[in-house]
Amino acid sequence: MGLRGGGSLLALLVLPLCVPVLIFGAGAVDAVHAGLGATANLSLLGAGLLVAIVGAPLAASAAVRIALD
Repeated sequence: MGLRGGGSLLALLVLPLCVPVLIFGAGAVDAVHAGLGATANLSLLGAGLLVAIVGAPLAASAAVRIALD
């Protein structure tokens, strides 16, 4: 794909990962403004963070393995 096509492909791959963060973050802010607890939304954001911390090294090692082949 070349260098120019890789940037657009990366944007398409990262966009679905950003949408849940925006949804749960906005839900937490909305819950605080409504006087409700935001713990459910923040717990889901924390769970997503833990999944990302565990999955990032695995994905990075797979990407390096593919790049070296």
